[in-house]
Amino acid sequence: MITGQQEFDIINSIGELQRDIHCLAVSKDWWQETRNDGEQMALMHSEISECLEALRKGNPESIKIPEFSMAEEELADAVIRILDHCESKGWNIAKAILAKHKFNHGRPPKHGKLF
Repeated sequence: MITGQQEFDIINSIGELQRDIHCLAVSKDWWQETRNDGEQMALMHSEISECLEALRKGNPESIKIPEFSMAEEELADAVIRILDHCESKGWNIAKAILAKHKFNHGRPPKHGKLF
């Protein structure tokens, strides 16, 4: 279980990363116009789809960051898009992740479902 200090560190670290990612996206002109939620969700989803395609191709080395696989790169892109969106909305996703993680500790296996 995550301790109080670890929780504090996680919230601060993810929060700082979230702000930095959004500032970079703004500086690269991704936010010249307001981006709607549907567009944002589609962009997040596209990164997950690109990860699936990487896995379907045997998960080769990333061309852009060769110390990682293509699947790792695409999942990183998905997290970056999620953090960017959360910062644009003023959402504290780090606290939400930790709260959901705590909640999941009390759930039954497979959340009581067959699959």
